[in-house]
Amino acid sequence: MTGLIRSMTRTAAVVGTATATRNAVERRQAGRNAQAHVQAMNAALAQQAPPPQPAPVEAVSAAADPIERLERLGALYAQGLLTDDEFATAKQKLLAG
Repeated sequence: MTGLIRSMTRTAAVVGTATATRNAVERRQAGRNAQAHVQAMNAALAQQAPPPQPAPVEAVSAAADPIERLERLGALYAQGLLTDDEFATAKQKLLAG
């Protein structure tokens, strides 16, 4: 009977040690997996292109040279961004002062 109790005690100690070891390994692996996941997410975010910035719009200032303003107006008209009427109206305003 003492041999049986000794054997059961030894088995319980081995099983307890094995369980504790397995739990420690699983915790360590879970930590590594979490860290690898965070690194992968950071790398994916770093590879994403930043959102495109809108092109700066050049405003025609009132103090600009009239010839330069007429040239810009002509360029807008040549690009088809202004209709004939819009171009004529804007040109008259520039020439009037």
